[in-house]
Amino acid sequence: MFAYPQQAEFNRPVPKNKIYSYAKPSRAIRERFVKQVSEIVWKYKLAPETVNLPAKNAVHEIQVFEVALKTGELAEDVLRTMDKAIPSLLFFELTFEGRVRFAAAYKRPNVANRRKNVVEAYFETPWRSNAEPRPPLPVALDLAGLYEQMLQRHMAASSMGLFPRSGETLEGMANRASLIRAIENECRQLEGRIKKEVQFNRKVELNGILKAKRAELAHLQDL
Repeated sequence: MFAYPQQAEFNRPVPKNKIYSYAKPSRAIRERFVKQVSEIVWKYKLAPETVNLPAKNAVHEIQVFEVALKTGELAEDVLRTMDKAIPSLLFFELTFEGRVRFAAAYKRPNVANRRKNVVEAYFETPWRSNAEPRPPLPVALDLAGLYEQMLQRHMAASSMGLFPRSGETLEGMANRASLIRAIENECRQLEGRIKKEVQFNRKVELNGILKAKRAELAHLQDL
């Protein structure tokens, strides 16, 4: 997503067993790691000493992991397991056969347990050539501001194409994205029910509900 500064390079391999020891994933998730992930590299470390920005609002470091894939597919629970294992904020670069796509989720402290984080749904960009030029990191006054701008770029570049509304916080954007995903799922379910429905009156009723849901979705997607 970004051309990270040279001084932020970390380039340290991350053994899968290290992830397992911290996150305690199920056997099924470990099997997906084996089938889908070739290598994990801790590629960049964005910290006060590497990007010359002070920590703020519990954002002390931002990490960038490069994940080399075996087949070009990666289950979300694999990403979530890595986020669970690493307490700091994470951005992922998924690579396969000379292509790359970027993924990140809004990650925030758990109010009930400050030692744990809540990881929301992921925003993934389309595949692109790894050779394409990348923009520099956004200009920010501190690491919290940098994280916000980086994640907003992921949201905008994802299939959802989500942009911030005037005065909207990052948490507000994440909550709006969750609502959009939930209503999109409801619309798909309604479309399936309409196709199967044989009673005309019931089909009209379901179409009315679907129309209202689509209007609600359009409102959430508008700036």
